[in-house]
Amino acid sequence: VNLSEDFILITGRTREQADGLHKGKDSEAYREATALVEMCPEDMARLAIEDGQIVRLRTASDQVEVPVRTGALPAGMLFIPMGPVANLLIDTETAGTGMPAFKGLTVKMELT
Repeated sequence: VNLSEDFILITGRTREQADGLHKGKDSEAYREATALVEMCPEDMARLAIEDGQIVRLRTASDQVEVPVRTGALPAGMLFIPMGPVANLLIDTETAGTGMPAFKGLTVKMELT
């Protein structure tokens, strides 16, 4: 299936991400906690995506392939825990604020 659809991406902290961070950024726990994307169940059903399925996320900055997990999100929104995977998708432009935009990014999602 070659599906491609635009979503709004937000990033943030999670308990699993914080627990993994305490074990070290090179730990398996940290990698597993930050290398995923959450999506609302309605979007998953509409697109016939199952938990654990790998998708490609693409922004103007880069692209990543990560497994999908069901999340408590509104339709049309995706969530990635802050970490190396999210950082690849974030534009380094700060518009003079010194902080890149970690919320509200347009991301293209494709099934792999």
